[in-house]
Amino acid sequence: MVVGTQVLTLFILIGIGFACGRLKLLNKSAVRSINDIVIYIVNPCLIVSAFQRKFEVTLLHNFLLAVLGAFIGHMLCLAIALMVFRKQEEGRRKVLRFAAIFSNCGFMGVPLLSALLGADGVFYGAGYLVVFNLMIWSYGQYIMAKGSEGFETKKIILNPGVIAVFIGLIFFFTSTTLPDIIMIPVDYMASLNTPVPMLIIGYTLSGFALRDLMGGVDELKVYFIRLVAGPLILLGILYAMGLRGIVLTAVIVSASAPTAALTTMFAIKFGCDEELSARIVSTSTLISIVTMTLIVGLARYIAY
Repeated sequence: MVVGTQVLTLFILIGIGFACGRLKLLNKSAVRSINDIVIYIVNPCLIVSAFQRKFEVTLLHNFLLAVLGAFIGHMLCLAIALMVFRKQEEGRRKVLRFAAIFSNCGFMGVPLLSALLGADGVFYGAGYLVVFNLMIWSYGQYIMAKGSEGFETKKIILNPGVIAVFIGLIFFFTSTTLPDIIMIPVDYMASLNTPVPMLIIGYTLSGFALRDLMGGVDELKVYFIRLVAGPLILLGILYAMGLRGIVLTAVIVSASAPTAALTTMFAIKFGCDEELSARIVSTSTLISIVTMTLIVGLARYIAY
């Protein structure tokens, strides 16, 4: 019920963005600017906020296990995506691979982790976010921006996602707690991490017919990789490695989330297939009402 309610909440937000697009309350220029605010301000604030914890050895050990699980999960989906999506037109292939590899672990995973597992779940989810941000701003940016004027090699390292991760880690290892005068604005910005990306996706969807939402065979392959094969195989691997409890559950919640909302944001930024990306993000979110409920339920059952 918690998973289903969270997903339905996201779809209501997407619906608001869809209505804003149809009613001309948003336009393409405004959405591009909002998109940049999310990428360069909101997402880094979320990461910094998650690392505002006092250093403990047990927390560090479990955090590193979450990082390892996230790395295995990303490499698994990356390998599958490279094998499956090889013959499509380049612009389409970029979006399909990106969508299959990266989950909505920040925009959807964090609120869900908070509801299911509390503060510790969010912290271990931040371990997944570390790998996600390093991967999405390096390999993810590479596959989406390659050949476009927006791609610069130095941005693989000097980008807001990776910088925020390193700043957050410094705060955690030194048990540094930012004063309220700074943290309150940071938390306010971090709270925009869920609604604003959903509005952007909804606006993008408003540009084409809803009867085309499901798409074709390629999209179905993305949904299977992203929502079923990837998280289930990862669950089996981590369980076989001996991972249990809250860490296993946190990793699987993040890994089983639908396609990352940043798929659409990167598609907009680098001139890829925006409609395809929005269709995949929205449809995968809808399907995840069922898949996440079952997979997260299974993970919780075997984790304890």
